[in-house]
Amino acid sequence: MRRDTVPVSEKYLMTVQQASQYFGIGESKLRTMLREYGDRLPNWALLNGSRTLIKKEKFEKYLDGAETI
Repeated sequence: MRRDTVPVSEKYLMTVQQASQYFGIGESKLRTMLREYGDRLPNWALLNGSRTLIKKEKFEKYLDGAETI
C-alpha cells in the first residue's frame, strides 16, 4: 500500500520533532515552552491522545509576537 506524504511545510499540525526541525528550535526548548503553561495547553498546541501536536500557523503567529523564547 502506497502512502502519500504531505510535506511538513503544508501540514496544519506538526509533532514536536517536526516543529523543532521546521522552526529551528530545539525539541527540549519546545517541550519547556509547553510545560510553562502548566495543566493547560497554549492555543498553538493540542493533544491527540498522549501526543502533543503544534498548530503551525498559530505557532508562527506566536513567534512573530515574541522577542525571546
